[in-house]
Amino acid sequence: MTHKIHMISRESGTTFARGCAHLMTRTVVLCVLTAFGVSGAGAQSLSLGGVGGDLPIEVYAEDGIEWQQDGNLFVARGDARAVRGGVEVLSDELRAHYRENTTGQSEVWRLDALGNVRIVSASETAYGDRAIYNADQKVLVVDGKKPRLVSGQDTLSASQQLEYWELKKFAVARGNAVATRDNKQVFADVLVAHLRPDAQGNTRVYRVDAYDNVRIRTERETATGDRGVYNVESGIATLTGQVRLVRDDNELRGCRAEVNLNTGISRLFACSKDQGSGRVQGSFVPKNRNNN
Repeated sequence: MTHKIHMISRESGTTFARGCAHLMTRTVVLCVLTAFGVSGAGAQSLSLGGVGGDLPIEVYAEDGIEWQQDGNLFVARGDARAVRGGVEVLSDELRAHYRENTTGQSEVWRLDALGNVRIVSASETAYGDRAIYNADQKVLVVDGKKPRLVSGQDTLSASQQLEYWELKKFAVARGNAVATRDNKQVFADVLVAHLRPDAQGNTRVYRVDAYDNVRIRTERETATGDRGVYNVESGIATLTGQVRLVRDDNELRGCRAEVNLNTGISRLFACSKDQGSGRVQGSFVPKNRNNN
């Protein structure tokens, strides 16, 4: 049997149908049981931005929905699903932590989605074993075995966790982070993806900053460096630090490189004289003529 709660957002508060109580203020629409809101302009994304209007939230759970008044906790268990508009949060369990605010009303300050987490909008899907949203900081953290975010042609994944910083409009992948589009990949210890809406109102990545152990792989070569900036729109990645370009057994070394992931053309620049010889260095291994 599927248990259901129907909630309607209002300016003065959110009402739980079926007598669950006048629990939450309008903040619930932002951070609870949809977790990923739809902006007032109608953009579909994983943004946690403000939500207006009286669009209802519906919460479903196979094993029941529980209100723990002593613990200020609301729990939906068993294939839990929260739906609002075109956005869904699905997990084994949903937990909403609430408190009394300065006006005497109850508000949710944290939402936990536990087990087989999937957050779906029209343009993006996030996956993980656990997701936690802090309404005070407006920060979402998704972790587990391999949390990932899929947006159009792009996938951002990590071995530790993904973070979505709503106010700063960027996402962070930590631990063996990888940004993938088609057969092009950017690797680093940490990747920071900067976000903005496209012409259709969907959130898209327009720049990726890479930190530590940066590696870019194309069909023809691999480039490594200490830091990197990838302009998604132009397809050009700029590497700095101890930079190497490797193709087959050939290697070039310098202090800055520009790699065009669309054309496969790379340019390597020399270090300044106070950083080294002031020249690009390289080693080349000629192919065996008999193998040509």
